[in-house]
Amino acid sequence: MLVHGGRLKRAAKQFGIAESQWIDLSTGINPQGWQVPSLPTDCWQRLPEQDDGLETAAAEYYGCDVLLPVAGSQAAIQSLPYLRPSCRVGVPLIGYEEHRYNWQQAGHQLTHLASNQIDQLIDQLDVLVLINPNNPTGERFSPRQLLEWHASLAARGGWLVVDEAFIDPQSDTSLLQHCPLPGLIVLRSVGKFFGLAGIRAGFVFADQALLKPLAEKLGPWPLSGPTREACRQAFLDNSWQQKTRQHLSQQSQRLLRLLTQYFDSSNLQGTELFQTLSSPHASALFQHLATRGILLRLFETEQLVRFGLPNHPGDWQRLDLALAELPATLQSTTTDTSVNGAITTL
Repeated sequence: MLVHGGRLKRAAKQFGIAESQWIDLSTGINPQGWQVPSLPTDCWQRLPEQDDGLETAAAEYYGCDVLLPVAGSQAAIQSLPYLRPSCRVGVPLIGYEEHRYNWQQAGHQLTHLASNQIDQLIDQLDVLVLINPNNPTGERFSPRQLLEWHASLAARGGWLVVDEAFIDPQSDTSLLQHCPLPGLIVLRSVGKFFGLAGIRAGFVFADQALLKPLAEKLGPWPLSGPTREACRQAFLDNSWQQKTRQHLSQQSQRLLRLLTQYFDSSNLQGTELFQTLSSPHASALFQHLATRGILLRLFETEQLVRFGLPNHPGDWQRLDLALAELPATLQSTTTDTSVNGAITTL
């Protein structure tokens, strides 16, 4: 299985620091997530039912009613490759690795693409998988550009798969306003913006011709009763959503300002939920902060390290202090693994 962020117990053992003493910035999840209230007893004691209001609340929140609830977008990522015969699939050169891994496991022919190569190679693909905004690079694609690629693929029965797990803070750039379209598949996650990664909930948006076989593959009750009820209530909390978008924007800018005190801003890019630094010293930076009880997400091969948002004032102070203790050699950058996916040399 692939390595992901959030492995706090492992880090605590590796570095000999108690779990309670860590600041976990490794996941890119909203640290001030929606607070789940006490849930009705029925949702714990009865099998989940589809007429409980979840789909209606989700359709209102997302602005599209052609949807399928899934056990996190990960469930769809693992299942979609098996709904097509072997074909040519373009995946990001740098991006959430589960996409690449699962299309490869299903026997498809993969092409790893930097964003500036897509126009040149789109006619050679049957499926294009993109992450918008990209995780971990933060790169964003415009709806216009995505729709152009979709049109090229759909004209010959192809798919455009867009993972929008981190788009909620700026959802006006989502492709959901164009759904459903044949060959367009959009994945959304409840875990990042709402800070509810533990309930494992997500949604797939596509035309019914694709949602039906996907639902059959996933089987009944992909979401538990408590998960459905928690999601339903979260989608209806418009006041929290509005305040959270403002808060995340402010906190993201605060994190960017802090990091640019120590690193060149040209090597930083991110979203409202994380900032990613490209540096030839990424591994050493990860180690330096880990020895001080601050867990980052290291992408060693790509020479990237991702910073999630600190939560409490003390967390911000500890991060600032740990960065201030960096040797000057770790703050310098002589090469850039380009957070937009194209490798360059400075």
